[in-house]
Amino acid sequence: MPDTAATPPQWTPTHGEPYRPVPYRPGRTPAEESLARSAQLSRRMAERRTVRRFSADPVPEQVVKDAIACAATAPSGAHQQPWTFVLVKDPEVRRRIREAAEHEEKISYDGRLGEEWLAALRPLGTDAVKSHMTDAPALVVVFQQRYWVGEDGTRHKHYYVDESVGIAVGMLLSALHLSGLAALIHTPSPMRFLREVLDRPENEKAFAVIPVGYPADDCHVPDLVRKSLDQVLVEI
Repeated sequence: MPDTAATPPQWTPTHGEPYRPVPYRPGRTPAEESLARSAQLSRRMAERRTVRRFSADPVPEQVVKDAIACAATAPSGAHQQPWTFVLVKDPEVRRRIREAAEHEEKISYDGRLGEEWLAALRPLGTDAVKSHMTDAPALVVVFQQRYWVGEDGTRHKHYYVDESVGIAVGMLLSALHLSGLAALIHTPSPMRFLREVLDRPENEKAFAVIPVGYPADDCHVPDLVRKSLDQVLVEI
C-alpha cells in the first residue's frame, strides 16, 4: 500500500492573496528555428500510438517522474493545480487495480455501455481483459481534487477541475511519448475502487489510469488514420 506517512503537506491556494508579479521575458526563438522545432514536434507526435501490449522490462523511474513534473506545469483554473499523480510500481497493487477494473469492465461490456458505444469500440478490438494493467511495469493513476481543505477544516471548491486535469494528462502523454515510452489512457467506469485501493483522501476523484512502459516485442496497433490538419483547423 502507498506510504501515506511520507505524503507532504497539502498545498493550498493563496485564497484571495495576490501573486507578486515577476518579469517574464523569455528569449525569442528565431523564426527559422521555431519552424524547424514545430515540424519536428509534429512528426514526433504523429508517431504516438496507444499501446495495449507492454513489455515487462523496467523503465527508468526518473523518466516517468520527469514526465509527471512536466504534466504538473499545466495551466489550471485560478492556478489551483487540482491534481494528484500516483505512481504505482508494486505488482500486488497493480494486480488489485486490474482485478477491480476488469470487474467493472465486464459489466460494461455485457451491456452497461450501451450498443452505440460498443459498436464504436468494436473496430478497435477492445474487451474487458486489461492485461496492460499488470504487464506494464508502472501505472500512473491521475486523481482530480474536487476541493481543498483549509487549516480550519473548511472545504473550498476548486474551479475548472475537469479542464485543468485533462490538460495535464495531455501534457503527461506527450512527455512520456517524447521521452521514448509508450502509454495507454484507461478510464474504467465507475472508478471509485481506485481511491480505495490507493488510500486517497475523500476530496480526490479518479480521472484516469495510465499504464507506462515499452511496447512488447509482439505489439500491434490498429492501422488508424488521423484527421488531417485541414479537417480539424478553422482559420478566420
